[in-house]
Amino acid sequence: MAKVKHNPDLKAQIEALRAEIEAHSRAYYAEDNPTISDFEFDQLMQRLRALEAMAPDLATPDSPSRKVGGAISTDLVTTRHTVPLLSLQDVFTKSEVADFITRVQNDFPEVRFVVERKIDGLSVAIRYEQGRLVRGLTRGDGEVGEDVSANIRQIADLPQVLPDALPELEVRGEVYLPVDAFLRVNARQEDSGGKIFANPRNCAAGTLRQLDPAIVAERELSLFVFNVQAVSGISFTSHSESLEYLARLGFPVSPEYQVCQSFEAVWAAITAIGEQRFALPYGIDGAVVKVDDLAIRERLGATSKVPRWAIAYKFPPEQKETRLLDITVQVGRTGRITPMAILEPVRLAGTTVSRATLHNQDMIDKLDVRIGDTVLVQKAGDIIPAILSVRKDLRSGDPPRYELPRNCPVCGAPAEREPDTADLRCTGSDCPAQITRHLVYFASKEAMDIEGLGPAMVEALLAAGFIHNLADIYQLPGRQEELANSDLFKTRQKTLTNLLQAIEKSRHNSLDRLITGLGIRNIGRQASRMLAESFPDLYSLSRATETELLALPDFGAVSARSVVAFFSQEQTRHLIDQLAQAGVNLQGNRTDRSNLPLLGQTFVLTGTLPTLGREEATRLIEAAGGKVSGSVSRKTNFVVAGDAAGSKLDKARSLGVTILDEAGLLQLLATGAGE
Repeated sequence: MAKVKHNPDLKAQIEALRAEIEAHSRAYYAEDNPTISDFEFDQLMQRLRALEAMAPDLATPDSPSRKVGGAISTDLVTTRHTVPLLSLQDVFTKSEVADFITRVQNDFPEVRFVVERKIDGLSVAIRYEQGRLVRGLTRGDGEVGEDVSANIRQIADLPQVLPDALPELEVRGEVYLPVDAFLRVNARQEDSGGKIFANPRNCAAGTLRQLDPAIVAERELSLFVFNVQAVSGISFTSHSESLEYLARLGFPVSPEYQVCQSFEAVWAAITAIGEQRFALPYGIDGAVVKVDDLAIRERLGATSKVPRWAIAYKFPPEQKETRLLDITVQVGRTGRITPMAILEPVRLAGTTVSRATLHNQDMIDKLDVRIGDTVLVQKAGDIIPAILSVRKDLRSGDPPRYELPRNCPVCGAPAEREPDTADLRCTGSDCPAQITRHLVYFASKEAMDIEGLGPAMVEALLAAGFIHNLADIYQLPGRQEELANSDLFKTRQKTLTNLLQAIEKSRHNSLDRLITGLGIRNIGRQASRMLAESFPDLYSLSRATETELLALPDFGAVSARSVVAFFSQEQTRHLIDQLAQAGVNLQGNRTDRSNLPLLGQTFVLTGTLPTLGREEATRLIEAAGGKVSGSVSRKTNFVVAGDAAGSKLDKARSLGVTILDEAGLLQLLATGAGE
């Protein structure tokens, strides 16, 4: 057969579209950081399928239109699924639902269908043996998933032990984050300067892939189970029967599913779900229609990607037009300066929306949004309002472009854009908007280590007016009687005594701890230690030039600029004077580094060590002169690998990097890298 010749433009369009979809897919599945909305992604996929239908021989097996799920995390152990976790065929219109029902009914006239809410979360397979939970895997690429067993166990509503000790039971479910829990997570992330999640689905996915199960437990994940993947010791004839059994075992199953026998009943169930979606305490993005009879499912079979016995109807996002009345600026507790759009109130996705985040200057420039514009608004994940586009055809006159302020609107310190990000931050060392975070970090174990001065105590002391800035901490011992008679400590005298003792003790800390506690951007513990060892005191460091700082070992231009900018501010100089007057140690801790056993050696830690926590191992390496990096490269000298080591171990092997276990690290610390 002669080879089909296609228009080169068609082939180029297909290849470009595949590359774009793959990039968005990596951001969504592997990085939990979507770059476009689900609706926009679905439109790209539909366009790709249409183009491939025009040229079937160009529809290669590795096309994103034929793949299941997305990329696999590089930091988790992977395992092959017992039963492949297929995707579902997405449909977007009433007629497509009717076509599916008709196709199945033509062969099986008495067929029944189950209609379920399509929970917007992360699909997982959970396996039990002899009634006990033994493993949890993410969907991954459908054939191989990431082992998240330790994290799955942190989900409160998932049974660990079943009342029926079946030899084998594997279920498929959707891990999700309730809306209220999602808002709490983002509030904590904002407070700590962490990643702000775009929607609950990505937060749930990022949480389930955490390497620390304690973080998973804190974030309050939930789960709905919607399918039996494999079972022995019992059999079912229908999907609805299996869901009833799972509910009796204690599983949270697909909520309020409906069994239907006609297209009219199916469409009524889908419509009802659509009407409820904005009032639900969790996110959904559609409805799933499945054949109920398991024998019919078997006969219908599946393609390499999707079953022929089910479809997913995707609801279109609700979008409304409104006017942009103003743009204001907020300064978060981490110093992030965020522009907020003030909107003419509009009813959207179940609530009245009057504000929407504009994220950063890049987003403002991309939208070319200006005060007075008519804008199209949508809720990301049906929760967070966002401006999608501007109706420039309705713009009146030529309003000025909006520029974010160059100085913090709260304290007046310079606002700087973070390297390699679009975030603008206040650089003030004593900015009132950031004072809670500054105080908590200053008192933390890795900084001044003031035991008892945690987030709750800081908030209480601020609210009572006892502290307003970092230096005020050292005025507290002189106000002991006043504190003892306050509502904060009337019944907690021992707590007060311990706190004041910890404050007194911290006055004598080494300078590197103080530098760390000041929270200079781009300066961590190791850089703080280098600075404390290189200058006689904090005043000398405050006068250092970029040239002097760049002369230090492993001290880069970004770090040098950050140090100079920090100490050039009037509020920083005032803070140093206050700390000096309070008797806080400002003297450097110069040492002879030439005898440190791991001087100049770079380490990467991966997996879980038998007895050393990651922070403790890092501290030991840095104290011996070594450096701990987050990624493996040709400059890496040693990789320290524990249980469940991920792709970093594979990369180390491919580069010929020396691999150590915990015992090897401890021996190296004792003997030195060169021996």
